[in-house]
Amino acid sequence: MMPSAVRNACIDIGSNTTRLLVAEPDGAGLREVLARRMFVPLVSVDGGAIDPETVTVLASVVAAHAAVARECGAERIHAVATAAIRDAPNRDALCGAIHREAGLRVRVLDDAAEARLAFAGAVGTLPARPGGTVGVVDVGGGSSELVAGTANGGVSWYVSVRVGSGVLTERHVASDPPTPAELAALRAAADAAFAGVRVPRAASVYAVGGSATSLRQLCGDELTPRTLEAALSVVAAHPVRDAASGLSLARERVRLLPAGLVLLRAAAEAFGGVPLDIARGGLREGVLLEDFADAAGT
Repeated sequence: MMPSAVRNACIDIGSNTTRLLVAEPDGAGLREVLARRMFVPLVSVDGGAIDPETVTVLASVVAAHAAVARECGAERIHAVATAAIRDAPNRDALCGAIHREAGLRVRVLDDAAEARLAFAGAVGTLPARPGGTVGVVDVGGGSSELVAGTANGGVSWYVSVRVGSGVLTERHVASDPPTPAELAALRAAADAAFAGVRVPRAASVYAVGGSATSLRQLCGDELTPRTLEAALSVVAAHPVRDAASGLSLARERVRLLPAGLVLLRAAAEAFGGVPLDIARGGLREGVLLEDFADAAGT
């Protein structure tokens, strides 16, 4: 039997992870029906093309996600891509391979659209609309965005830097666990990424993205520069295999966490040290909230 409520899906092709969200409208928000993820690293530090083998794997993963979404009764499936595909010289060929394999046209988001949708997903899934200026930190694999705006007016300011957890890891981490020198290089690179950025003062700031959502077990729902440094000490003290087992996280995520942690710390400091609350939603939720709103004519 098909579900009575409208269900749509978003496949988010990120720089590290390709994620599926199937959801249906729930008042002004969303109700999650199903969420899946697969790690498919796409980051190219030197800006080179994504290799053909990875293109084939990615197309198959997107096709599998799309099949699951259709089985769940999704009426529309949105496929969106962020920094790694946005910057890839062979992005048209990659999007073509996905279209042939999955029957979906990929919407490659520019940094402004990525910031807007991450903000919409973070704010639109809160239990209550926050007042005043709201900040959102989106640390991805290939880029990181700092965003500010209001719940009613949307984004009024953003900055995007071409540095993410995947990029920093590939550039600076060769050891398992990272050496002190490698950790120092990560910190320096994260600080440099946001150096000179003047961020609007925000009453509340929310963190979205895989690095942030992986940290609830270590840090709770609130991230501060101090708790992020403490989490880094825990994660970097053990080889990836042992840390992943102890934290019940995927090894691929744990390998990227040191870089994600230093970027989140630098972002929190850019917002004046305001604690980062881990958001319930992000880019995928923003895509679906916008879709449902458009369908309702609001």
